[in-house]
Amino acid sequence: MRREFRRLALSTAAAGALLMGSATAQTLTMGVIAGPESMDPHYTATGTHSEALKHVFDTLTHSGDRLQIEPGLAESWRVVNPTTWEFRLRRGVKFHDGSDMTAEDVASSIRRMQTLSGPNPLRIYVRRVQEVRIVDPHTIQIITDGPAPTLPNDFIRLFVTSARATAGLTPENSNEAFNSGRVTIGTGPYRYVSWTPREQFTVERFEGHWTGRPAWARVTRREIANPAARVAQLRTGQVDMIVRVPAADVTTLQRDRNITVLKGETVYVFNLALDQRESTPQVTAKDGSALSANPYRDPRVREAIDLAIDRRALAEVAMEGLGTPQSQMVTPNIFGYNPAITLPTPNVARARQLLAEAGYPNGFRMVLNFTNNRLPGDNAVGTSIAQMLARIGIEVQAAGQPAAVIFPARARGELSNIMAGWGTLTGEANYYYSANAHTYNPELRLGAFNWTRFSDPEIDRLIQAASVELDDKKREELLQRVGLLYTNARIAIPIAAVGSAWAMRRDRVTLRVGRSDEETYAWDVAPVTR
Repeated sequence: MRREFRRLALSTAAAGALLMGSATAQTLTMGVIAGPESMDPHYTATGTHSEALKHVFDTLTHSGDRLQIEPGLAESWRVVNPTTWEFRLRRGVKFHDGSDMTAEDVASSIRRMQTLSGPNPLRIYVRRVQEVRIVDPHTIQIITDGPAPTLPNDFIRLFVTSARATAGLTPENSNEAFNSGRVTIGTGPYRYVSWTPREQFTVERFEGHWTGRPAWARVTRREIANPAARVAQLRTGQVDMIVRVPAADVTTLQRDRNITVLKGETVYVFNLALDQRESTPQVTAKDGSALSANPYRDPRVREAIDLAIDRRALAEVAMEGLGTPQSQMVTPNIFGYNPAITLPTPNVARARQLLAEAGYPNGFRMVLNFTNNRLPGDNAVGTSIAQMLARIGIEVQAAGQPAAVIFPARARGELSNIMAGWGTLTGEANYYYSANAHTYNPELRLGAFNWTRFSDPEIDRLIQAASVELDDKKREELLQRVGLLYTNARIAIPIAAVGSAWAMRRDRVTLRVGRSDEETYAWDVAPVTR
């Protein structure tokens, strides 16, 4: 049944669109908080980038509404031996240029993901791949560097691009080729029409999609970073629906007879990550002079920061009820969540004492970096944490920035900390821990997002053991031990899980479901029939 779910969703929506009949009903305009950063699906792993480009490019496996793994371009898969997975591809799948999708396109896409680099590289999704063997045009075998129990989970971000279209591209010219539209050729339900960075992304129906005829003739994802402007455009009818409704507007919109609101929980967790390098660029003494050491390397300082944060207040006030206090970096619905980890109780007095014991009785000065346009409430949470840290004697310069600015700065090593959200989109905790908690190790393809350069041999050992453990029970126990150790280390301090809300014009569209990864697809939106 899961194999046909997306096909049925698209077909049902298409039937509704036919009943509408009008040209206006054939166009869906969505107000989104952010959009793609390139037209190359392999450029970055950022959620809003992948969400948008899934309309043009299909993935090998598909993530369901609650992150369950479902068939995508691969209709089935099996374990051949402990280090070999075999994927059977759908037959009859066409690229937008009319060419057939084959195993060579999958192999080519894996090679691109292994070599391209961007602000948040997709290499983590193919890090276990050692070799790709094409058995026949519709069968591919993946040889891994050891047992890889979660490979189908990783392949939810294996976007399949055309081997023919991308032939000859290099890391230096790929972006230009995709952004021009010249090679923006996928197998997705919609084909590329136009993209204006930071403004809007438009696609049109691909009649030959393997799931059936899409409902909407044209879809425009309009970037409206300002929350108030997003709500205003919904109320005036300039857009049919908006994502990530500001918490402050949820109740008001629910009272509006012209608007429907849908709320849901997500897997995104706000967290404050602290640099562990010996020298860090954005922390000084209060007089601006250099400190003798990076204070974040002292566990007493990290504990003090942890105890200064009132998670319940942030969830209830800063996030205006659209948050849930979080004890660890994965939410309860994720495989590997550890129920034994409890929420810390805020304690300002103890936090001040810890700072004094660490040699900072008067605190220090720091820049607090946080995203201000990526997830609901991120700006309010960032500014509130700045105020909480001030109560324990730390002088904070709040520096909220757009995700498109702050993530590249993090990748360049320019930040001492960052408060942002992470979503464990594969449904398994090793996705987060292998990329963030493991020592940065390009040879092992682990620690890809460990910009803090934290390193713990025991955590590394447990992560590596979990990565190859085929027994679910044993793997879960290993991940729970990693979660406990990493939480106690306070390198990434979990704050709150992010709730989300969608709002739409009642007379125009309905949304089938609010996904736990917050992604909003045109095939989940149906026109209202009259």
